[in-house]
Amino acid sequence: MEAMQDTGNLISSEKVEGTNVYNRAGETLGSIHDLMIDKSSGHVAYAIMSFGGFLGIGNQFHPLPWSVLKYDTNIGGYVVDLDKQQLEGGPAYDADAEPDWRDRTYENKIHDYYGVGPYWSM
Repeated sequence: MEAMQDTGNLISSEKVEGTNVYNRAGETLGSIHDLMIDKSSGHVAYAIMSFGGFLGIGNQFHPLPWSVLKYDTNIGGYVVDLDKQQLEGGPAYDADAEPDWRDRTYENKIHDYYGVGPYWSM
């Protein structure tokens, strides 16, 4: 496969998946597993972060509002103002129990936990 060219301020979802997520202390919290994109606006709503487990077993997925992640070119990853304990207390689901993404109550719970407004009202 041919190497992807630099796309300036844009990035392919292929390059986002697997990118590490760090806290401000530089600790690795997990990595981006997937992105959830709003079909109507085309904006990224959530980065689904993989956290925990061993060799892919027991992983939990944490939906983070896209607005809480900031890309840091110096470390080549995303930085969030969270520590592992805060992340562990946040909304999460197991690989075999994906939430109903049509449920605004669940999505509001995510945004309330991280203290940011919902993507659909921005």
